[in-house]
Amino acid sequence: MPFNLNTLVRPNILALEPYRCARDDFKEGILLDANENAHGPAIQDLDDEEQLLQLHRYPDPHQLELKKLIVEFRNAENVFDVDKQDIITPENLCLGVGSDESIDALIRTVCRPTKDKLLICPPTYGMYSICATINEVEIVKVPLNLDTFQIDPEEINKAIANDPTIKIVYITTPGNPTGTLIDFKLIEKVLNNENFNGVVVADEAYVDFAPVGSSLATLVNKYPNLVVMQTLSKSFGLAAIRLGITFATKRLAGILNALKAPYNISTLTSSVATRAVSPQSIKHMREVVQLLNSERSRLVDELLKFPNVSKLLGGESANFLLVQVVDKKGDPSSEDAKYIYEKLATTKGVVIRYRGNELGCPGGLRITVGTKEENDILLEKFQDVSKDLL
Repeated sequence: MPFNLNTLVRPNILALEPYRCARDDFKEGILLDANENAHGPAIQDLDDEEQLLQLHRYPDPHQLELKKLIVEFRNAENVFDVDKQDIITPENLCLGVGSDESIDALIRTVCRPTKDKLLICPPTYGMYSICATINEVEIVKVPLNLDTFQIDPEEINKAIANDPTIKIVYITTPGNPTGTLIDFKLIEKVLNNENFNGVVVADEAYVDFAPVGSSLATLVNKYPNLVVMQTLSKSFGLAAIRLGITFATKRLAGILNALKAPYNISTLTSSVATRAVSPQSIKHMREVVQLLNSERSRLVDELLKFPNVSKLLGGESANFLLVQVVDKKGDPSSEDAKYIYEKLATTKGVVIRYRGNELGCPGGLRITVGTKEENDILLEKFQDVSKDLL
């Protein structure tokens, strides 16, 4: 069945009328319509900036100013051939409380509990499976190519052909824990599957650590079955504000906006995010990313000098590395990797992530790129701990 949003979206969601809240109609004047506390916050020492935020008022339910800045940012970096009528606008966006809310919202929109399924490509981000389980949606797994950590579009399309209840294909690009940017030509083979009445989700949490122009966000109008998810947690360094961004066709974005809670993005989050995606802040973000990417390259060079680190398992398109630990014989060793992980955390005060139990990642350790000083300590302590295994 070809892509058709009318038959893909659950009927109850398609018919959903968005909740009309007080701030949909009026934002100025003597506001006595939303049962807010007219005397303001119960905090006596708010600074001038906090006073301006009017924290006793409900936040803007639409966040148009923020959406405009996000769209301008992605359109400015677009490298794809996009017709004028397909250029993305704020109407293509839905904002969520982190990417996790966005993942859950899309599942609830198109997947009927106990009936529909979603497809993932392990090794991948764990929240897809958790959200699917919560929503009683079965998971179909088509592993990445374990030599390249690219997707296998032929196997994905085969799975779709065998099971028309698959409604979502989640692709993490760059991958987590792999750090590998997925080739768009491979994704396009799934998007062009004329027998798939479902959506392909490109989860781009780490995309700004890949070459500029890697984001697929500007293609959601050209490919109506494409959904792109992003976050300000990684490259913008704003994990604490919990802002996730979903790019989709205007109609699907409208449906997702109708589904979300009316005031899901707080004024505090909106204020910080708006400052972060201003042109000046984006320039600073790019400078920081350049520093981190330079450190990423240095870490690769230095870690591969250690006798019990055999290779970089994944790619170099995120702010982390996935390396493989080997034993004295040179064989991948998850046992040794776990020893290094535990010893670093418990005796050296350096915390990385053990990933040796992930598909295709024997002996895997995922290491976030820190500051130069943090990376120097990591390398020193890693060497100390790994000597115990030689």
